[in-house]
Amino acid sequence: MGSSYQDKVIISVGGSLIVPNGGIGIEFLRKLNSFVRIHLAKNKNRQFFLVAGGGTIARHYRDAGVDVIGHELTRDDLDWLGIHATRLNAHLLRTIFRDIAHPFIIKHYDVIRKVTEPVVIASGWKPGWSTDYDAILLCEDYGVKEVINLSNVDQVYDSDPKKNKNAKPIDKISWKDFRKMLGDEWIPGLNVPFDPVAAKKAEELGVKVVVLNGNNFANLENYFKGKDFLGTVIE
Repeated sequence: MGSSYQDKVIISVGGSLIVPNGGIGIEFLRKLNSFVRIHLAKNKNRQFFLVAGGGTIARHYRDAGVDVIGHELTRDDLDWLGIHATRLNAHLLRTIFRDIAHPFIIKHYDVIRKVTEPVVIASGWKPGWSTDYDAILLCEDYGVKEVINLSNVDQVYDSDPKKNKNAKPIDKISWKDFRKMLGDEWIPGLNVPFDPVAAKKAEELGVKVVVLNGNNFANLENYFKGKDFLGTVIE
């Protein structure tokens, strides 16, 4: 790993980990808290950027809106519900890391802040993409070439394993092939390993994304140590 990885670590934290099934993922958050603090203690120059996803909160709000008005919401409204869900989740993360975190959540990516605190929390910005794209924008702003994408799956598959029992896990894939598989359109609430708009930007910037299961911290530790790990590398 290069020095950018050693010093600045950008993690896109899936909302499915922070708020699984509408409850709060207390166990995950406890482990994340310990993991980050242990790694900061080992390397005083390290900085963690944690970008919070929305998870099921946004879906509950979306479904409530549909139930009340009796028809689908606009794409803008769907995205804004998602964005505000990410901001609520980000505020929870900032509360957990209050003693070492930058006091403001990054939610506007047209301003580059000079942040020096060991932990920086970020959330959604505006309609048209997910927080995966915001994580890639942080890479652009801070000269980082890698994003760790934590979700609730072990790997990316060549098709949806819920619909196809013969779906095959992928260890490594190019952005070109990944984007072919994914398409280019962002749909609010789209449940994919990495959003299409973010994938396009990551390919342009030459950013590597590593998809890992956020519930497996031993595996995440292996990745940090350069040992064998279970996940998918997209580059």
